[in-house]
Amino acid sequence: MDSLDNDYTAGVFLDTQEAPCLSLYQPTHRSHPDNQQDPIRFRNLLRSLEDSLKREPAAKDVQALLNPFRKLAEDADFWNRTNEGLVALGAPGLFRVYRLQRPVRELAVVAESFHIKPLLRILQSADRYHVLGLSRQGVQLFEGNRDALDPVQLSPDAERGISEAVSTDKKEPHVQVWTFGAGPGPAGVRHGHASAADVADQDAERIFRAVDRAILENETRPSGLPLLLVALPENQALFRRISRNPLLIDQGIEINSDALSIEELRDRAWKAVEPYYLARLARLVDLFGLAQSRDLGGADLAQVMRAAVAGRVATLLIEADRKVPGRVDPATGAIEFHDLADPTVDDLLDDLGELVLKYGGQVLVVPSDRMPTRSGLAAIYRA
Repeated sequence: MDSLDNDYTAGVFLDTQEAPCLSLYQPTHRSHPDNQQDPIRFRNLLRSLEDSLKREPAAKDVQALLNPFRKLAEDADFWNRTNEGLVALGAPGLFRVYRLQRPVRELAVVAESFHIKPLLRILQSADRYHVLGLSRQGVQLFEGNRDALDPVQLSPDAERGISEAVSTDKKEPHVQVWTFGAGPGPAGVRHGHASAADVADQDAERIFRAVDRAILENETRPSGLPLLLVALPENQALFRRISRNPLLIDQGIEINSDALSIEELRDRAWKAVEPYYLARLARLVDLFGLAQSRDLGGADLAQVMRAAVAGRVATLLIEADRKVPGRVDPATGAIEFHDLADPTVDDLLDDLGELVLKYGGQVLVVPSDRMPTRSGLAAIYRA
C-alpha cells in the first residue's frame, strides 16, 4: 500500500503530472457485511472514469490508464482490508492507492491535474499522531486520530535499518529472531524472538537506537506527526534516554502494546495525545492573536488569499467543516463567490490551503470549537 505521507513529502501528487490525471475517491467500510458493496461501488466509479476518458479526444493509451484500476477492483484481499475511505490516483506512468482513516465523498474525475483537496484536508488535520509499540522482542507502528487507530507497515528503509542492528546480534545465543509487527496479534512480517529471554541491555540499547533513527528518518520527518511511545517502564526509560526524536511525546503508555486490543490501545492513545493536541492548538491560537495585534495576522478571506498568492502566509488555520464556495484567480488572489452545486466551483478554503502549502507555509485543519475566528480561517503572515 502506498504511503500518503511519504508521497506528499516527495511531491508525488502536488507536482504536475502528465495529463490526463484520474482521481477516484470512495467511502469504504472496515467490516463485513458492509464492505461487500465497496468493490461494486468502485467499479461504478471506474465506469465514470472510462466514460470521461472517452470524451477526451487527446487521451492516449486509455486502456493502459484504466488497467491498474481494474486490477484493484479484482483484488479480493484489498477489499477485505479497507478502512473508512479510499483514494486511487492514476496518470501516465503513475498509479497510487491510499487507505484513509476518514470517509470521503464519492468522486471520479478526469482532469489536467489530480483532485487533491480531500487529501490535503486529511494530511493537515491537527489531531493525527503515531504510536510506537516497542519491546525487546519487536516494534509496531500505528497511525491514529481522535476517532481511529490503525496498524502501519514500516517502510522498507525503516525495516532495513532496524534489521541491520538486529542481525549483529544473531550470532549471540540469546538472540534468535525479532518482530516487525503491523499490529497486535499475528499480523505483520515476523522476525521475532522465539524465546522469552530478553536481550541484554547493551544489545537492546543498540537496537533501540536503530529503531529511533529509523522511525525519525522514515516515519516522523515525512509525516510531521507526534509520536506516542507504548512500552514497559524499563523500555520507556531506555528508549527515552537515547532517542533523538523531537516529536516524541513526554507522556507514554507503560504497557506492552501486545497486551491491548486495538480498541483499548486507541482509547488510551487518544487520552494521552489529546492534551498535547490541545496545547498545540492553544499555542497557535496565541501566536495568531499576537500576530494580529502586530498587523501580521488576518482572518478576512479576500485579504488572506492575496497574501497567500504573494507567498506571505506562514501558518494557516482552517475550520474543519467550513466550506466557502467560489473561484480564485491564482495569479492575483481575487475571489468570486459561487454555488458549490456548480461542478466547476471549488471550496475557497481548500484553494487557500493549497496556495499556502505551495509557498512552503504550514496548514492545519482544526475543529470549529477551537477556531479563534468566525470566518473559518486564521492566518499568520511572514514578518
